[in-house]
Amino acid sequence: MIYTELTVKAMNIAYQAHHGQTDKCGCPYVFHPFHLAEQMQDEYTTCAALLHDVVEDTDMTIEQLAEEFPEPIITAIKLLTHEDGVDYLEYVRGLKGNDIAKAVKLADLAHNSDQERCKLVGEPQERTKSRMKKYEKAKQILLEV
Repeated sequence: MIYTELTVKAMNIAYQAHHGQTDKCGCPYVFHPFHLAEQMQDEYTTCAALLHDVVEDTDMTIEQLAEEFPEPIITAIKLLTHEDGVDYLEYVRGLKGNDIAKAVKLADLAHNSDQERCKLVGEPQERTKSRMKKYEKAKQILLEV
């Protein structure tokens, strides 16, 4: 983890915003953004990884985050927030051109595709296969030149 004033602020916001939430495995949800942040290489991607689901999954707004973080982080978070009604693969194509969002999304896809983690979800095998196929297509989109 990269520790700066900005990343510590992002850690605290992520922790507070996701407090009480659990993932599909039953683990505290905040472990997911922390896992992604551990893989990031700089301050801005670390902050974006920590905050990538805050706007989508909590009551916190992009405007509140914009009061605390520089524009490149806010832009990435906006791109990483999947709006209702937007096709998933179109959403992925829309963030591909932003290096911060792309790095975070690739880590997100890897963590959400982790077979050990997926075993604990308990969803029907066909649904897991469908989700994995969708994530693989998303990864291909992000990695194509």
